[in-house]
Amino acid sequence: MTANTLAPNTALREYVTRPVAELREDPTAPERIGEFLDALESGTVRAAERSTDGTWHANAWVKSGILAAFALSETVAVPGWPGGAVDKSLVPPRQIEPVDGIRLVPGGTSVRRGAGLAAGTVVMPPSYLNTGAWVGTGSMVDSHVLVGSCAQVGERVHLSTAVQLGGVLEPIGATPVVVEDDVFIGAQCGLYEGVVVRERAVLAPGVTLTSRTVIFDLVNGREVRGEVPAGAVVVPGARPARGDYAASLGISLYAPVIVKYRDGSTDASTVLEEALR
Repeated sequence: MTANTLAPNTALREYVTRPVAELREDPTAPERIGEFLDALESGTVRAAERSTDGTWHANAWVKSGILAAFALSETVAVPGWPGGAVDKSLVPPRQIEPVDGIRLVPGGTSVRRGAGLAAGTVVMPPSYLNTGAWVGTGSMVDSHVLVGSCAQVGERVHLSTAVQLGGVLEPIGATPVVVEDDVFIGAQCGLYEGVVVRERAVLAPGVTLTSRTVIFDLVNGREVRGEVPAGAVVVPGARPARGDYAASLGISLYAPVIVKYRDGSTDASTVLEEALR
């Protein structure tokens, strides 16, 4: 995920940020919102972008457009789903075709309208990708994975079984969860509240992080918040809870720790196996 060079999409931005009451009076609104959702699906519009200095920021206008899509929708029956389904009319499940270059294995997965999957991605069932999410080429979305609204996933990322990437639509300025290129996320990891996982990082199974979680870097003797450094290998840990009462009961608190950093010769599975021994 290099610095973003997306086109400004000025016309779309000006349209979807108009007052919803005004959009409701426009008979072309469903078509124009459809153009906006198409842009999200193709990746020409993204809910968050990386600046040249490496920081990530939310595109507030994109979130406004997604909220407008919900506000302008009717609640309708979605045909073809076993047992029936009811959802918003402008953001139904996407229809993935062979021309998209995506391997979507059958078995209960739903990719919602406005969720982008680059060609070369693989999605195993059952998983769910919400509006505004993006998954880059060569990435694997394993079974029982949630990619929440506006979450951004880079290229060649592995989201293992039951990974949860929290979504965020409001407040519109809040940065979503970001997973950069070549990251391995172990089974049942949870990432929430706009935490950023930098490139080539490895998260062992069961790691849970928010933007306020303290990560203890045992390699460099420091505390990290808000993001996982590039190449870091993070495993679940524990530290004693403070106070005599906690000590008397032997209570410990969850404390994710960085146990090592990947070098150029180690792949994710090798370095994770070594870290967990």
